[in-house]
Amino acid sequence: MEAVNVGIVGLGNVGSGTLTILAENASRIALKLGFPLSVKAVCSRGVANREIPSSLGAVLKTADWREVVSHPEVDIVAELVGGTTTAAEIIDAAIAHKKSVVTANKELMALSGCEIWERAISAGINLAMEASVAGGIPIHSVLREGISGDRVVALYGILNGTSNYILTEMERRGDSLGTVLAEAQRLGYAEADPSADIDGFDARAKLAILAALAFGEKITPADIFVEGIRRISPMDFQYAHQLGHTIRLICGARQTAEGLILSVRPALIPSSTILASVKGAYNAVWVKGAYGEDSFYYGRGAGARPTGVAVVSDLMRVAREIRSGSPERVSPFAHPRLGEYKPLAVTEQRRAYYLRFRVEDRPGIIAALAGILAEKHISLEAVLQEPCETKNDLPFVITVETTSEWAIREAVKTMSELDFLLEPPLALPMELPL
Repeated sequence: MEAVNVGIVGLGNVGSGTLTILAENASRIALKLGFPLSVKAVCSRGVANREIPSSLGAVLKTADWREVVSHPEVDIVAELVGGTTTAAEIIDAAIAHKKSVVTANKELMALSGCEIWERAISAGINLAMEASVAGGIPIHSVLREGISGDRVVALYGILNGTSNYILTEMERRGDSLGTVLAEAQRLGYAEADPSADIDGFDARAKLAILAALAFGEKITPADIFVEGIRRISPMDFQYAHQLGHTIRLICGARQTAEGLILSVRPALIPSSTILASVKGAYNAVWVKGAYGEDSFYYGRGAGARPTGVAVVSDLMRVAREIRSGSPERVSPFAHPRLGEYKPLAVTEQRRAYYLRFRVEDRPGIIAALAGILAEKHISLEAVLQEPCETKNDLPFVITVETTSEWAIREAVKTMSELDFLLEPPLALPMELPL
């Protein structure tokens, strides 16, 4: 049977991994499809010096993505450059040329994915984006088709491998965030500018996409509360362990009677939960359904080949649609149309909280802090203090019973004015098992 032809724009880590898989696994891919998946064109700025596997046959090499998008034999364009500027131009041009699109672009899909999908449907072509979230885990397929008969009520995930690597190495070795971050940059886990990872913005874009899939609502990343891991220190893991918990950057989406609450933030999670065992650069997603209850998905969140598998799997799915299906068969967002939705403010969330302080020791500190908590109707649960030789930088922790995020913020704001504090209190929610 005649091949379906692919053009790849972007030969970075993901593009290179995709190309390798298409070359080395070509016979198995053809066996599964019943026809070949052929690479007709590739594009990158340094493509002239790049070796293309000879097994792919004659392939156009170009530094101009327009040549790929307009190539008369290309059926599917794989946009693997990332970002929201040139990538948007590539996808718009592909749709204009009636080429189906596969993308790994979390930022663009989080911002404009549903509008792009509507344009794709109007043009009679397909859009697939499995690799945009947790590249090594087929979580889109799970939410879109695998458990589509269920009603998702909560979703918790570890969606950024860089921050998870940093936190788990801090926990294992007792090193500072700065030390582990520098190592992660040397190993290639973290970018020279790591802010997207450690400040939570990468994970926020991914959560916006998963929330759309799980709940059928268009979520703007700016609507999601985000807090990064910069203030987490080795001492926080010591105290968390005393409480039977650990710390992870948690992406949470939970349906309440009042509405959906979304957040990306470091949180204490019980050491007995399966999410607590997710270490290193791995990702995981824990989904609770109203009928199917708990399910858990785990794997590499990034990397050339794990993410390349997701891209190639999408290419195969779209190729099948081109041969025998309809692009409208299953929306990439799991719903034909997404609702316009404003999630509840995270201040409505109710949790127990962990409050960590660094103070210049003097009499009356606990009484002053307890008094502020009482004023905000927050019940103190426990006070923890590790032995410390210095009194001019004394750390300790207060845990409080379940209260609202709003009350905690008000308490922290008042506490921050106290002259014995060396820095504002660190407040982390203590997440419950699903």
